[in-house]
Amino acid sequence: MMVSVETLPGLERRMEISVPATRVRQQVDARLLKVSRTARIKGFRPGKAPIHVVRKHYGTQVKDEVVSDLIRETFAEALRQEKLQPAGGPRIEAQKTGEPDGLRYTATFEVYPQFELADPAKLKLTRPVAAVGEGDVDAMIESLRRQRPNWTEVARGCGDGDRVTIDFEGRIDGAPFEGGKSENHVIVLGAGRLLPDFEQGLRGSAPGEKREFDLRFPEDYPARTLTGKTARFETLVHKVEESSLPEVDPAFCEAFGVAEGGIEALRAEVRQNMERELAQAVQSRLKAQVMDQLLAANPIAVPKSLVDAEIRDMQVALLRRSGQRDARQLPPRENFEPAAKRRVALGLLLNEVARRANIKPDAAQVQSRLDELVSTYTDPDEARRQYLQDEAATRQLQMSVLEDQAVAWVVATADVRDQAATFKDIMNFGADAASEAVG
Repeated sequence: MMVSVETLPGLERRMEISVPATRVRQQVDARLLKVSRTARIKGFRPGKAPIHVVRKHYGTQVKDEVVSDLIRETFAEALRQEKLQPAGGPRIEAQKTGEPDGLRYTATFEVYPQFELADPAKLKLTRPVAAVGEGDVDAMIESLRRQRPNWTEVARGCGDGDRVTIDFEGRIDGAPFEGGKSENHVIVLGAGRLLPDFEQGLRGSAPGEKREFDLRFPEDYPARTLTGKTARFETLVHKVEESSLPEVDPAFCEAFGVAEGGIEALRAEVRQNMERELAQAVQSRLKAQVMDQLLAANPIAVPKSLVDAEIRDMQVALLRRSGQRDARQLPPRENFEPAAKRRVALGLLLNEVARRANIKPDAAQVQSRLDELVSTYTDPDEARRQYLQDEAATRQLQMSVLEDQAVAWVVATADVRDQAATFKDIMNFGADAASEAVG
């Protein structure tokens, strides 16, 4: 077998591989002999037809199969011989050969970038240090009160902060559209769950009031079939309710799963969860610094094939989150390209960190991460079984753990300076933090 490698622009390589006719003929003959043992050909008993007859009937099919197998075999052999690591599948093109039964083809593919990792010890990181104070717990309790308001029906027009029960139906050019109709739909006005223009059309509506208004869907609306279009909506308000904050009493504590111990027990649980979330937030900030500084210290080229695959994954994930299934509604790829390039580059850099530090996925951490994932399912045991049967999901879980281990190694190696901070500074205190404060 003869191999030549041409270096193309960037990370692309073109490898020309020539396989001698003797190797092709040997494999064709061997496979024809195997076929002849069971071949059913008219005029002969099964498996008794002469080899030249078998060749006449099955020769073309067998040769095509052999060539396909040989391309896979010889491509892998050539990669090992040339010490190349492809970043994606090759583009195969058959080439003419002067040998009657010879095989000659080119394989064009990208390789992983070769780079020397910058010394992680030279990275300078800042670790925020804070404690959860009594005032932080007080503020969190107030946020929890806002999460569980008491609702009282009123007869006035609705405004921001009110809970409104409505029917609505939208039409575009007089025709209904998917997702454009709902009955007894409950919203909190001003919460940002619906388009701002839709909420504006509702403001001031009283129970029993009907309204009509036009709404133009923005260009970045997730349902691509609706972007830029104008719909005419009809609405009917059934009920308007205003909120008041609940008392911090035993009933309030029980609403958050604290059945005994009253407010002191609730405060203790809230504090414990706030401290856990604070520790996670500190780690997240350190991780973000590690990522940013690794990228800045190690500018590398990234394989287009890996970026394309990452973009596709991100498009599909967003499509699913928006409740869509039609692949024709995939958001534009250019929206994802910068983030995809960053993800791919970070993956390559963290893999190199893991290789340099001889880090392997920690089995206990993988198990713990899996336990955490399946705990959110109705049947955790079944979810675990399905997860473990999915090789791609299992590999992704292991790589996630490996990434965290690599980041931890960089943090332990880098120059880290502690900086005093507050819980609010670190957590960007608000509803998102409060939602995690009671487990």
